[in-house]
Amino acid sequence: MGTKLADIMKAEVISLSDLKDRIIAIDAFNTIYAFLSSIRQPDGTPLMDRQGRVTSHLSGLFYRNLNLLENGILPVFVFDGEAPKLKATEQERRREIRDAAYEEWELAKEEGRIEDARKAGQASSRLTKPMVEESKELLRALGIPVIQAPSEGEALAAQMTRANITWASASQDNDSLLYNCPRMIRNLSISGRRRASRSKSYKTIHPELIDLDMNLKLLGISREQLIDIAILVGTDYNDGVKGVGPKTALKMIKKHGNIENVEKETGTKYDFPYIEIRKIFIDPPKPELTEPKWTDPRDDELKRILCAEHDFSVNRIERSLERLQEALEELRGSTQQSSLTDFF
Repeated sequence: MGTKLADIMKAEVISLSDLKDRIIAIDAFNTIYAFLSSIRQPDGTPLMDRQGRVTSHLSGLFYRNLNLLENGILPVFVFDGEAPKLKATEQERRREIRDAAYEEWELAKEEGRIEDARKAGQASSRLTKPMVEESKELLRALGIPVIQAPSEGEALAAQMTRANITWASASQDNDSLLYNCPRMIRNLSISGRRRASRSKSYKTIHPELIDLDMNLKLLGISREQLIDIAILVGTDYNDGVKGVGPKTALKMIKKHGNIENVEKETGTKYDFPYIEIRKIFIDPPKPELTEPKWTDPRDDELKRILCAEHDFSVNRIERSLERLQEALEELRGSTQQSSLTDFF
């Protein structure tokens, strides 16, 4: 879910070429869910191997990361750890939505309502523990660093970016900004042509860059006030105030300063623990940060994971890996450099 702040945050449209030589911390769960949702057949059926195991996440991770590496972008995938206890309600709500969507998907397929089935199938996406482990294995075989966060991955990605270990954090979730990430990229993993909802037409989705400090200056608020705005709108830890969107919440916080003053000066009493929620964003776990390390892709390992275990086309995977090798050699500027680490 995250927090809906798009109406008040300004974003700059960029291209992948603008990110060449940049290290980007990618919100792994957010990205994998996007692949599970979008990489599906017309009736919403995900990609699967001969044994019926879902492979949409593997396809998305492999081909999108090839695209990033070919463009000279250095991805680092940050995986969620243990969620804050306050997130339990939201997690249960999401499970209920997925379960209901799965039932609707089955019914719509049976009745031949293809478009309804596609939408319901997308909403029914599940990320299982085996999928998470498969994803980590594939990323490591690609030579891409995998980092395990103690809690929310977005929090650690934000810390890495603030520490200049990474240049930006990539996510579809605005919570990255609440965790004080100075630069956030939207649409990095879903850029390109996408089918418009309930239409056979397509629209082009471009990566977007959000500069937190610039936006705070334009809005005339502090990061702590942005967090309070998010809480009023609704976060993963609380439902928002009914009828209050980002623009209204911005006016409220600019007028009163913080949620405590909103309650005091308007006689309102909110039923969510905003002090505890605020603390999640301001004071997340802070593990020791280390520099990520990249390695050359391991072709044999990639073919084992994708082709031998999950029935991907050997020819297509080999062609993709040849294309990647050519791109990396061109980016290095010399084929005499034998290691991807040399380039990085």
